[in-house]
Parts: sequence; C-alpha cells; structure tokens
Amino acid sequence: MFAGKGVMSPIQIDEIETTADQGRTVGLALACQRDLTNQAARYPGLFPADRFGPSLFAGLCLANAFGAPWSTADQLRFLTRVALWVFAADWQVDDVTRSRADLDDLLSSCLRTASGDDGIPATQLAEFLADIARDLNSVPEFSGMRAIWSESLARFLVAMTREWEWRASASEGGPLPGVPEYLANADSTAASFVNVSYWIYSRDMQAIEHIGALTTAGALVQQVLRLLNDLASYERDLVSGDLNVLTLGIGHAEVTELITGLVARCREQIEPLKGPCPRAAAYLERQIGFSAGFYRLTDYWSGQ
Repeated sequence: MFAGKGVMSPIQIDEIETTADQGRTVGLALACQRDLTNQAARYPGLFPADRFGPSLFAGLCLANAFGAPWSTADQLRFLTRVALWVFAADWQVDDVTRSRADLDDLLSSCLRTASGDDGIPATQLAEFLADIARDLNSVPEFSGMRAIWSESLARFLVAMTREWEWRASASEGGPLPGVPEYLANADSTAASFVNVSYWIYSRDMQAIEHIGALTTAGALVQQVLRLLNDLASYERDLVSGDLNVLTLGIGHAEVTELITGLVARCREQIEPLKGPCPRAAAYLERQIGFSAGFYRLTDYWSGQ
C-alpha cells in the first residue's frame, strides 16, 4: 500500500493497515447491532427496553466482532444472536422466574428444543433457541455435532440452576459456595456454549476436529471471564443480590491473583492448539484480552 511514494514511514503504513482492519471490525459490529435490535423486536417478552438497550447491544457486538474479526457478516450475526439469547436466558432466570417450578419449566423447554423436539416451543426463550437451532441445521456438520452442542447448552442451564439455588439458599440464611465451587460453575457464563455454537456455524473444521481440547481450554477461559465480570459488577451485584466472588470471603487482590494464575494456565492449554487450530486458539485468547480491557471501564448491563 502506497509503495514507492516515499512519503510514509513503515510505521505509518502499518498504522493505516491496522486501523483499516479495526474499521472493518467496527463496521461488522454496527451491522450486527442493527440485527440485534430487530431480533429483540421479534421477542418483546424477552427484551424489555428498560433492561435491553443500545449500549448492551453495542457491547455484545463489539466484543464478538473483536473476538473473531475474521468472521463474515453472516457468521458474526449468528454469533451475536447466540450471545443475545444467553443474556435473555440470564435475565429470565435471575429476574423473571419466581419459583423452582417456573425455573424447571423454562429450562426444560429449552432442552427439549435443543434435542430437536418438533413441538411448538413453550416459551419465547425456547422459540428464540429454536431459531438458532434452525440456523445450525443449515450447516452439514451440525448433525454430527448436535450432541456436543446440546451438552454445552445443558451445562450452561445446569450452572444457571445451581446459581439460582445458591441465591435462594442465601436469601434464607443458608451457606454460600466456596470460591473453588463457584469457579467450577463458570459454565453459567455460557462462554463455552457460545464458542461451540460459533465454531459449528462458521464451519471451522480445525476447531471441530479439536473440539475436546478447545472446550477444555475454554472452560478455564470462562473462569477468567467470570472473575473479570465480577470485579466490574460488584457494586451492582450487592444491590441486586447476584452472586459475586467478592462476596465469598475473598478480596480484590486475591481475585486479581487468581486471574493471573488462571490466565497462565489458559496460555499453557491454548499454546499447543495454535498449530492445529490457529483461529480457534486466537479466538480464546482474544476473549480474555478484550474482556480484560472492557471490564476496566464498564460491563454489559451498565447504562441499561
């Protein structure tokens, strides 16, 4: 670019090329934000305007665009829709369900939908999930990966249920989980479910072939994401009663130390994957990097 002109240094050329790539990434994110606005309008019962607004949509789209900047517009639209579904599920479980029976009905309808149940989805959450499954059904590899996808969804739903039980117990004076138990439940972030969904839909054959090792590494990555989110949302969680690692008898410095150790372990597990599945390995590392910067200033629910 600009070769032979003699007016720009290599550093300046690199800056132009770098920011051109970043501009494309932001452009993808903006296109996806418009799509998420349309998706939210399709399911008004899942996305009340006072909870789901432009800043949340923008945050989701930017996070996923910078996490997988090589994506096509179609691949990124799918990825952000899955992420939006996760936020809808989180809100339904935390703020809408009023009893264990309500929770069981909500989540069982999602599991039936994920298994391929052809009946009419019982809830809007299951209906939105059915739309995601239909998109995945357009991918030839999904038939051989559906069980893995369903298992990753089930782990998310089980983890959400466990958090609901912990909160219910704590509200009645019961014990809170210890930090190791809390971190072991990091499937509640749904990061692994989103990852598996994306790798299947984008037809990343290298990722699909190494899905076991990637999900093992991703399980550690989502623990890092859990802790970064907790540091950012502590004040709001105190008001809402949501679980937060800082309410489990551990201080900020100890959480930072935990994050440092977990990131080192993530690097150890991701490094051997850079040869056989470089994009998927980069995707996991970029999740950590983006979140580390993003959560220094805000979180997804701020400003809603």
